Amino acid sequence: MKLSTNRYPVPVNEAMEQSRGARARTGRVILVALLANIGLAIAKLIGFLLTGSSSMLAEAVHSLADTSNQGLLLIGRARSERRESPEHPFGYGAERYFWAFLVSVLILVSGAFAAIYKGIRALIEPEALDTVPWAFGILGVALLLDGTSLLVAARSTRRLQGESWFAYVRRAKHPEVPIVLLEDATSVVGVLVALVAIGMTVLTGNPVWDGIGSITIGLLLTAMALLLARETQSLLIGEAASPETAAKVREVILADEAIAGLVYLRTLHLGPDELLVEVKARMDPDMTVRAAALAIDRIELNPV
Repeated sequence: MKLSTNRYPVPVNEAMEQSRGARARTGRVILVALLANIGLAIAKLIGFLLTGSSSMLAEAVHSLADTSNQGLLLIGRARSERRESPEHPFGYGAERYFWAFLVSVLILVSGAFAAIYKGIRALIEPEALDTVPWAFGILGVALLLDGTSLLVAARSTRRLQGESWFAYVRRAKHPEVPIVLLEDATSVVGVLVALVAIGMTVLTGNPVWDGIGSITIGLLLTAMALLLARETQSLLIGEAASPETAAKVREVILADEAIAGLVYLRTLHLGPDELLVEVKARMDPDMTVRAAALAIDRIELNPV
């Protein structure tokens, strides 16, 4: 006998309360990153206008792209909270995955390609840098702000529990925090690259180093964008629940006295907080049809 397919979780329980807390933390992470990147973009653009540094311009474009990205993530969160409709009976949870995928495309097109192009131009037509102390000062402030945003994002990933950041990004079903985490980590590395590139330009008197720095930042952004695109593509196609969540669902089903065993259990994330569960189970052969139907309803409403 096959249990009906249902969305999980259905009742308001501890898991859903934890999910609400996760959404609130995710919102704070995005907001902090958005405010930080607005300030960084302005500061870095001023730094580029003062110095003419290609690395500084690459970092400014990077921050502008990140600012747009956080805006897209907020749009995705808002659109995903719409109620179900006849056309979309399972809701709009996957909107968050779609907008996260757009973020990865934006990083690649507006950030990575622009930085690489500017770096190549700087190699072909190198230009001397002006007012270098301003560049170091602005990049120092950028390092502080990026590091603060990265710290906020890292603290929100309480489920890491010994996992590496890469493992967390691979396992997470909420796309926003991994995106901000990777963006901030890349930003910190990018600022360090820009500092080294400008420093080498000053030490050697050769502006080619500045172009090399811009290209390196572009390659960093390319790697991050491809990683995010791969992960969000997997979420868009449809990923199963984590082994821990699947085990809890299995435990709840088998705990019911009407269930004699499981034939299979299939899960599919409709969004970060919504799970489609399909179960085929063996039930007590002596049960009446009414008793079996009541058992199915009871299991569907059982908190997980």
